[in-house]
Amino acid sequence: MSERVLDVAGIFSGYGAGDIIKGVDMYAEAGEIVTVIGPNGAGKSTMIKTIAGLVRAREGTIRLLGTQTHAMRASEVARLGMSYVPQEANVFRRLSVAENLEMGAWVLPEKQVERAEMVFDLFPVLRERRGVNAGSLSGGQRQMVALGMALMVDPKILLLDEPSAGLSPKLVEEMFNIIRNVNSDGVAVFMVEQNAIQALRMSDRGYVLAGGQVKLADTAAGLLENAEVRELYLGVTA
Repeated sequence: MSERVLDVAGIFSGYGAGDIIKGVDMYAEAGEIVTVIGPNGAGKSTMIKTIAGLVRAREGTIRLLGTQTHAMRASEVARLGMSYVPQEANVFRRLSVAENLEMGAWVLPEKQVERAEMVFDLFPVLRERRGVNAGSLSGGQRQMVALGMALMVDPKILLLDEPSAGLSPKLVEEMFNIIRNVNSDGVAVFMVEQNAIQALRMSDRGYVLAGGQVKLADTAAGLLENAEVRELYLGVTA
């Protein structure tokens, strides 16, 4: 049996007095790609922010490689091997590509040069534009910078919030290929994604989140074949 990199149990979280996430159980094993799908307003972003430590869980537990993280600050969670790429505001626009990567390595400065070379090998276009301010890059290139920053801490698991948002169809496929390459190096991937069919096709397992609760959990293939999921969440009627 594979080791559980991430184990989420009975999580309740939200903003102010109310709960958006209501008793969620999820997990990701070593080497897996896990995708969470669901309608707008389902709580997907709140859930992934809670896992990353940016939103405090009111109840339940979150474990990273067996260590409880739900009461830790986001910086402490990052040091344990969890990296999070938000959907928006995920790069420092006034800093160069190289400076963004340096910021990404702040919890692991001793490996900064080594990890930067790895990122440049993964994204050759970023090597060419290493001195260019991130704000002047294309949307796809900024997503590469954001993913590169997350990889600078040598993560055990990568949390991605809508990694294909705002990208052209060609760049969506390129981004998913990059995610596959990252995963093939042993990094578990846990992502929320609007391009549900494409994401599930490359995933091992998936969850359907609606109303802040897990409505279905299955293999990715099982979700793709489920008639209710296909009609309600994938937009497929036949």
